[in-house]
Amino acid sequence: MIEINGFAPARFAAVRDAFAANFAAGDELGARFTLVEAGETVLDLWAGSADRKGTRAFDERTLVPVFSTTKAMASLLIARLVDQGKLDYRQTVASVWTEFGQAGKDAVTVEQAISHQAGLSGFPDEMDPVTWFDWDAICTKLAAMTPLWPPGTASGYHPITVGYIVGEIFRRVDGRTMGQALREDIAAPFGLDLWIGVPESEFGRIAELQRPNALPDFGEVNEPTRAAFLTPWSAAAGKPQAEWRALPIPSTNGHATAEALARLMGALANDGWLDGEQILSPALIAEAARERIRGQDLVLPFVMSWGAGFMRNETEHPWGPGNQTFGHSGWGGSCAFADPERKLGGAYAMNKQGVALMGDLRPKRLIEAAYAAL
Repeated sequence: MIEINGFAPARFAAVRDAFAANFAAGDELGARFTLVEAGETVLDLWAGSADRKGTRAFDERTLVPVFSTTKAMASLLIARLVDQGKLDYRQTVASVWTEFGQAGKDAVTVEQAISHQAGLSGFPDEMDPVTWFDWDAICTKLAAMTPLWPPGTASGYHPITVGYIVGEIFRRVDGRTMGQALREDIAAPFGLDLWIGVPESEFGRIAELQRPNALPDFGEVNEPTRAAFLTPWSAAAGKPQAEWRALPIPSTNGHATAEALARLMGALANDGWLDGEQILSPALIAEAARERIRGQDLVLPFVMSWGAGFMRNETEHPWGPGNQTFGHSGWGGSCAFADPERKLGGAYAMNKQGVALMGDLRPKRLIEAAYAAL
């Protein structure tokens, strides 16, 4: 019988049971699930092992690589620039990053880029995968690249490249990397265990991943899907893991606890309030979550509704029944979401990866049990 740590009030007994059932079924190695309601942490559960051999407990300090759930943090950072009047979603990317206007991309707006409409889902031509470690080299390639489809006509998920695009927009406007801004403006002041690029001092807390035995089902593979996921150079390789962990890529390289993610998303669900301070205005939260495009995604095998970087819940419903809920999922199963209707934020992070591209059944069971209790 797995030992479950943390707390779950009586009304969330079914969530605790579902959490235990995930372990009993052999679906988990280590995991954590946290809910924040109206700014208060109302449920926080963790259990299992932080390594594959079972020698290190998965505890409240365990950091988990959350992959594309990182995009929720990046989307918040862009939203804060808009809230501060330093950026406008409707302005062109080239207005802050001149070189990006090459090859027919001069009219691509910030909101199109952040909602995966820029046609740059990956690099179709062969390159050394070690290039991903060179920020400026990747940004130069993206700026020069001809889009794989006409920008603005469809979404096509940019699993890694969108992090360089929005990260470079942020750097050109703010002067810092997104990783620096996240730590200085949000994570450190509010005690949130969130990182985009992890310093070596924190490496000992990072959970060891158990990779899945199969690839996700991408549906019918086309050029945008192949460039995004299925080439030998579609992800970084060729350098030690320590260098990857330290790389501040705001699309894929976030490390976090579920508790920190839930508190962050809980603020977005609660008019921007985090521990008595407003990190984003209610108007900008609504604007960030507003639909930018809906339809069959050219990369993911789903009908997607995209906000300004946030996945919107109403087409696939991975996060409960709410149509106003938004957030992001990450490779392997992690997720973080905000439901403004119920002032509910939640997050799930684990180290045994599944193959679902979105709507992993493990967090889905927990979220459905939680909503049944509300």
